[in-house]
Amino acid sequence: MFDKISKFMRGLGASGDETEGEAAVPVPYKDFLIRPAPRREGGQWHIAGTIVSEADPQGPAHEFIRADTFTSLEEAVRFTVMKGQQIIDERGKKLLD
Repeated sequence: MFDKISKFMRGLGASGDETEGEAAVPVPYKDFLIRPAPRREGGQWHIAGTIVSEADPQGPAHEFIRADTFTSLEEAVRFTVMKGQQIIDERGKKLLD
């Protein structure tokens, strides 16, 4: 997981007040892929990402962003994955309908 986060951080060149990061390496979870992409606003990072079907990664996607903020990108990525898992647990297969 640390390697994935490191790759993600190297891909960012965050500058300005609001920056959307590149999606990190997708994290598989219950037949879905969670793609963390925290957004930077000021000196904080917001939870943000996309969930797609593991069987059809180019198919429909569920994008999410939350108001929660973190001081480090690493923390934001970790909590984005956790939030994505929670969304999948709550909505299940109906998530991408």
